Amino acid sequence: MEGLGWFAAIIVGGLAGWIAEKIMGGDHGLLTNIVLGIVGAIVANFLLVLIVGSTLGGWIGQLIVGVIGACILIFAWRAIKGRT
Repeated sequence: MEGLGWFAAIIVGGLAGWIAEKIMGGDHGLLTNIVLGIVGAIVANFLLVLIVGSTLGGWIGQLIVGVIGACILIFAWRAIKGRT
């Protein structure tokens, strides 16, 4: 997560993963929420840079990006899991 330290990234990632879990109607644990939030933020930041040319900064911006990215990851996981 750009601009955040590791501790802040874990907190924001956990919160983003939890919010995404509630939006998508999932039931994950704390560790999964943290991973979804951090990886989701990385994925969404990458997509934002490709499409818009920049990303959102700060805690709130990274939280928004993390939630969006985590929702994308949950959706993709369900799509892949549903095909098997």
